[in-house]
Amino acid sequence: MYNWDEDPDLNITPLIDVMLVLMAIFMITIPVMQYQEQIELPEGSQSLKVSEQKVLTVEIDRELNIHYNSEVYTLDSFPDAFRLKTGEMDKSKAVYINADKEIAYENVIYLLKVVKQSGFSKASLLTL
Repeated sequence: MYNWDEDPDLNITPLIDVMLVLMAIFMITIPVMQYQEQIELPEGSQSLKVSEQKVLTVEIDRELNIHYNSEVYTLDSFPDAFRLKTGEMDKSKAVYINADKEIAYENVIYLLKVVKQSGFSKASLLTL
């Protein structure tokens, strides 16, 4: 019969020796290895392009008066007047809507709807 050892011990000394040798090799070779990549940066233009695109600002106050281009409109007269004033304008301009914080939310949404229906795709709400 074979006499098997019931409680075998692991001998990890050779494994530690191999790992120490590999670590020494890596510590010596890693600082010697260098990788260099050549990068070609794009050249910038010498002229600056100035944006001529201005923004439109529509303001509504506590009394629900709408101010646009230093003119005052009511909620009823604003949609038609805004469409007439902006009919020939570039519709890619940004439109900022500035509203008093005490007016009802539905009035701000009404202004936003009028601006969108007039063909402007960039409408933003200003906060103060």
